[in-house]
Amino acid sequence: MGARPAPRWEAFRDAYIATDFRLDPAFAVQAGRHEQDGRLPDWSEAGLARRAEFLRGSIRRAEAFPAAALTADQRFERDYLVAVAKGRLFWLTDADQPHHNPAWYFSNGIDPGTYTSRPYAAPAVRMKAMIAYLRAVPGAVAQIRANLRMPMPASFIHYGVTAFGGLADYYPGDGKKAFASVRDPALQAAYDAAAAPAAAAMRQLAAWLQANAAHATQDYALGPARFARMLAATEMVDTPLDRLEAIGRADLARNKAALAEACARYLPGGTVRACIDKAARDKPAEGPVAAARRQVPGLRAFVVQHDLLTIPGREQALVAAAPPYNAQNSAYIDPPGPFDIGVPSIYYIAPPDPRWSKAQQDAYIPSRGDLLFTTVHEVMPGHFVQFLHANRAASPIGRLYVGYAYAEGWAHYAEEMMWQAGLGDGDPETHIGQLTNALLRNVRFLSAIGLHTRGMSEAESRRMFIDDGYQDPGNAEQQAARGTYDPAYLNYTLGKLMILKLRADWTRSHGGRAGWKAFHDQFLSYGGPPIPLVRARMLPGGGAAL
Repeated sequence: MGARPAPRWEAFRDAYIATDFRLDPAFAVQAGRHEQDGRLPDWSEAGLARRAEFLRGSIRRAEAFPAAALTADQRFERDYLVAVAKGRLFWLTDADQPHHNPAWYFSNGIDPGTYTSRPYAAPAVRMKAMIAYLRAVPGAVAQIRANLRMPMPASFIHYGVTAFGGLADYYPGDGKKAFASVRDPALQAAYDAAAAPAAAAMRQLAAWLQANAAHATQDYALGPARFARMLAATEMVDTPLDRLEAIGRADLARNKAALAEACARYLPGGTVRACIDKAARDKPAEGPVAAARRQVPGLRAFVVQHDLLTIPGREQALVAAAPPYNAQNSAYIDPPGPFDIGVPSIYYIAPPDPRWSKAQQDAYIPSRGDLLFTTVHEVMPGHFVQFLHANRAASPIGRLYVGYAYAEGWAHYAEEMMWQAGLGDGDPETHIGQLTNALLRNVRFLSAIGLHTRGMSEAESRRMFIDDGYQDPGNAEQQAARGTYDPAYLNYTLGKLMILKLRADWTRSHGGRAGWKAFHDQFLSYGGPPIPLVRARMLPGGGAAL
């Protein structure tokens, strides 16, 4: 009897996606599959084991497809799927985040923002979904409490107390207000009945974490070997850590030199610190949310006028203040998934921590230039435009799975690219805004390596953000803490540097500066795979990614 023919690749791929949606209904909802509304993943030990076995088995079966039996597009898609599964498996098993890191639950489904903020359906429909979610919360909290192991690093406890406690306040507060337009007494009563035990469960979880704060540790480091495995598993980067650190320090030096030059024009005779302080005092008079709303159309006009890339579709990017439970990020965007057709993105800007002094709170408000490049990063032509392309990718893997270095690397790359294209007409204050954003990401890069492989303390990281990143004390405190529970936040600079090198190498034989639009459109067409995989596709045999 002859060998059985291999199953068709598309059938395997589609079965992978269907199983992923079943095991992770919150991911399905984020993608716009609203038949899963209200459901949360199974975070029990058995549920986590099922997810891990699914990922391991999927990697084995995908890699078993012989390359010769696949088209070039199918081989790319196979390698992309394998990379996604390996990355998820790393966080689940090697890093073991469900047992050690409260932040894992916020990137894996506990955030209800899809229901309260994304207008994918009428408010009453979304309110019913939110009620179902609230009813699932106490069970999910029990699983989270059973999973998290003590003692835990102090920064992890602070994150959990803030985030889980913020959700406890959000459910009966701003969460309920999101559905104030629903004039259905029965639905409003059902919401209240579901929100009360959900809020109580979250409050108890936050209190349990706080009770363990006295025994908190500083044991947050992945260690050099695991950090290297993280880069290989999640981003297909195998550059030795010493070389990676040298690359990061060189880019920090490049941006600091550019900052010194801009400051010499902006504040002749002054120090760089005095220059930064002067620029930081130039705050948007109407506040950052209103100012960002004004910036978006102007940035779009600039992109169109300079023909930098294609902006597909007619979707909008709205701007709002971030909810308190997710205020650890100073700014972020919630883009709709590929199945939420025509739904706007929400660009959130966080207010300062109310526990800070007034001076710290005032310093935290972004300057005009800082906010401009934050809006470039989050909206135009950063994440918002990138997800417009990803949601239209030819491959369903590209539409659904957008990687960290790809997404954040593109958005951070967009900041420098826009300055290079002429945004600000050479104004030194505008350039300072771009460079302080770049230096922030440079220090994230070096802090991630330092905190997780070099024995760097959180205090040393905080000092680096102040001294080398020119951050205010409040932002520096947030950024150093984030590095402990988000070791991959080096991906902003890592991704940007890989994109800059790919652009230089690709445009060398595709028209130079005139080839930027073609480069951007082709790069964005893949969805969000590891950048070395994109490089191999765009430049076969084209050398190292870094």
